[in-house]
Amino acid sequence: MKVVYSYAAKYKWLIVVALFFMFIELIIELIQPLFIQEVIDNGILSNDINHVILYLLIMTGVSIIAFLAGIFNTYFTSHLTNMFGYDLRMAIFTRIQHFTLSTFSKYSTSSLITRLTQDVLQTEMLLFMSLRILLRAPLLVIGSLFMSFMVNPTLGFYLSLLTPILVVFLFFTARKGAAIFLRVQHWLDRINRYIQQNLEAVRLIKANDRGQFETNKFAKIAGKLRDDTTFALRLMESILPVLLIIMNGSLLLVLWVASDLLSNNSVAVGEIVAVINYALRMQGGFSMFAFLIIATSRAKASSDRIKDVLESPIAKQDSPQYAESESEGYVSFKNVSFKYPNSSKYVLKNISFDIHDNENFVIMGGTGSGKSTLISLIPNMYDPTDGQVLVNGREVREWPTQDLRQTIGYVPQSAVLFTGSIYDNLLWGNLKAEEDEVMLSSEKAQIHDNIMSFDENYQTPVGQMGVTLSGGQKQRLSIARALVRKPAILILDDSTSALDVKTENNLWDALSSEKVTRIIITQKISTAMTADRVLLMDDGEVSAIGTHEELLETSSLYNEIYASQMTGGHLDD
Repeated sequence: MKVVYSYAAKYKWLIVVALFFMFIELIIELIQPLFIQEVIDNGILSNDINHVILYLLIMTGVSIIAFLAGIFNTYFTSHLTNMFGYDLRMAIFTRIQHFTLSTFSKYSTSSLITRLTQDVLQTEMLLFMSLRILLRAPLLVIGSLFMSFMVNPTLGFYLSLLTPILVVFLFFTARKGAAIFLRVQHWLDRINRYIQQNLEAVRLIKANDRGQFETNKFAKIAGKLRDDTTFALRLMESILPVLLIIMNGSLLLVLWVASDLLSNNSVAVGEIVAVINYALRMQGGFSMFAFLIIATSRAKASSDRIKDVLESPIAKQDSPQYAESESEGYVSFKNVSFKYPNSSKYVLKNISFDIHDNENFVIMGGTGSGKSTLISLIPNMYDPTDGQVLVNGREVREWPTQDLRQTIGYVPQSAVLFTGSIYDNLLWGNLKAEEDEVMLSSEKAQIHDNIMSFDENYQTPVGQMGVTLSGGQKQRLSIARALVRKPAILILDDSTSALDVKTENNLWDALSSEKVTRIIITQKISTAMTADRVLLMDDGEVSAIGTHEELLETSSLYNEIYASQMTGGHLDD
């Protein structure tokens, strides 16, 4: 929890001010029983009405001060908690933005969302309760015991007899609760992930009438969450009854001893009332402990999960070695092999080839041949296990990340669009782009005419993940967004699969006039026929490389692909 709550350290002055008002409130609460004792022993029992009125006025005055101190404590604590939550969320989100792809693979999307929302909320709640009651609760218990000894040592002694039992019980409950709530958070992650997957696949589920099947699967996960949550709540709910039994036992013991002392005139009535008041304050302090244990158990699990994110590996940060990206687009693979983290199987094996500046370079291969993995090494999404990947003669690991990726325009297999307007999505590629540059990129991507046919043109809203657009429109918008970056290297990972032949040919014609190195993963032999060179992948290795004509003469695998498509077949992706 230390890592997480270090984000509150920058607000030390707020913590000091909040604790100052808390101490005022606490001190007044501890001296109030002394005033009551004074009113009873030297006012009521002595028939001194003036003494009673005086102390009632004093009690009213200090109560108002305590009330105001409580308000100010809550104000400063709330402000601190909100600032802490903002800083922590920003730290988590920023960390996630710098994750390597291997780090991303450790977490599900739902898990990261839960950590950014519910887990941060739990840590905020604990911080708020800490500044309100973490110090106040033990000080109230200890202070009440101390003051009861001052009022009457005998009664104070009997009041303290059962306290150690309660402390041990609370400690045990806190440790047990932390482990249980960690399991609860795990099942919350599972539920969030399942809901997300279900909503994304809602059309497929409805089309195949699998609603009841999915409901049954969800019920099993929800049942696990229900069982662990029920167990956790029952454990937490046991705190207050046990606390009341022990504290009421202490109170009964005090009253029994007090009755004996009173019969011997060894104690004043005011002293008994004062000690009873301190016993009730101790009960209140332990009750605060109970609520704090519940919050701590939840927050401990949450803070551990947040800490895991904050300490996860991230991509290297930019160094000043190279100031800016370059306009050339040379790429070289030198004896590159690669396997994913925590895997012993190599998905790329001793790959070597060069891509020339402004070349139209096509990569083909069957499912699992390593095509997408290969191109992910160019923007240094992963480090090669062996060998080197160079861009413009520089090893990609030596490039400042921002400069390297500014040099590259990448369009993934699945077109990704963000909620907002079409123009906002295109401008996302280069926030400094002018309007005419955005439109020119759209024209080259063969999407401008479609955009202008919409009622709101470039301001047309795009639903979540581009749900309002067709597959071909989403792909062309993604390509246009990459072109807005004015990259030296354009990587298209099977990004034209939804385009018809005419539109795709127009796209290639438009891109041929661009000074950009095009690296295209495709399954279409028609695209390979227009390429400067074709790289054919097979089981993580380079099977063949050359022009379309050369591969027809030298590669049996390429001939199979060519024949299957020319006769109406297709190559599995």
